[in-house]
Amino acid sequence: MRVKETLSASLEDYLEAIYHIVAEKQAARAKDISVRLKVNSSSVTGALRALTEKKLVNYAPYDVITLTPKGKKIAKDVVRRHQALSDFFVKVLSIDKKIAEEGACRMEHALRREILDQLVKFVEFVDTCSEKDAMWLRGFGQSHRKPGTKQK
Repeated sequence: MRVKETLSASLEDYLEAIYHIVAEKQAARAKDISVRLKVNSSSVTGALRALTEKKLVNYAPYDVITLTPKGKKIAKDVVRRHQALSDFFVKVLSIDKKIAEEGACRMEHALRREILDQLVKFVEFVDTCSEKDAMWLRGFGQSHRKPGTKQK
């Protein structure tokens, strides 16, 4: 069984958090992860130990945390899925960005891989469309948004 298939949604969230923290600060610490995910430090320690066992992070107490090459690959995939879902909700369905982020975080773990892969391809296709090609998209967003909300 591949490592990816054995990761829980929670551990994927930790990899995603570490990925973003390292991108922002060049290094991640347990406290940064705790703050970002709004969890206590013992939860972070447990997750880091599990990720270390799977050889996805380099971790030692009180030291910086880094992703291994395998961990970085999985984290990038989680980030890509999350971004595609969020973009779909905002750009196609005209959902508020904050609500879209929350929904993407939940759905990135729940959808079957085949569904998510196709959704990612669709969002990437929409991103490559010219303004003229995407007129149908704006039409959908305008006709289906809640009264009183503005189009993004």
